[in-house]
Amino acid sequence: MSGTQSSAYTERLVALGGARWKKLLNVQAPYRWNMRRLRLGRTLDVGCGIGRVLAHLDGNAVGVDHNPASVDVCRGLGFEAYLPAEFFERYAGRRDFDSVLLAHVVEHMRPGEAIELIEPYLECLKPGGRLVLLTPQESGFRSDPTHVHFTDFGGQRRIVEALGMHVERQFSFPFPRTFGGLFKYNEFVCTARR
Repeated sequence: MSGTQSSAYTERLVALGGARWKKLLNVQAPYRWNMRRLRLGRTLDVGCGIGRVLAHLDGNAVGVDHNPASVDVCRGLGFEAYLPAEFFERYAGRRDFDSVLLAHVVEHMRPGEAIELIEPYLECLKPGGRLVLLTPQESGFRSDPTHVHFTDFGGQRRIVEALGMHVERQFSFPFPRTFGGLFKYNEFVCTARR
């Protein structure tokens, strides 16, 4: 996970997201649609990076990231974002969120580390709230040298169950699972509840 804490990592995310062809083709449209159809409600985006998913949640989300440069980018875009210590100082003891989302986060660490990261944030869920995990499939996993552990449907399930939750639904997005080795942006999606 240390590779994601540097300002160079943030600069890489900004450069990748700012590619002209991505803006011309509106490549985020399907992912925006997917976030909306998941009906996440008020969302805590853990590992929010530079706010790509926060932008899809219509101001109904709070971001947390361990990278100060990424948090600064989010704040510069007008999003509510915090470093972990700042978040827990502000939200300690509050159950304000319908969903806790980790989009392209858990593959940056070993499963035990992912469980340790997620657990304290679940305390911020409203009763009946959901945990949502999005992880890259094979091509996407290979595309980032900071990825540590490939987390497929089985890996997502093991994390969810270790947290005392049960899987509601798992699916491949935006294309069927067979595209995972070819299309860099295909992802595993998992929704879970206690």
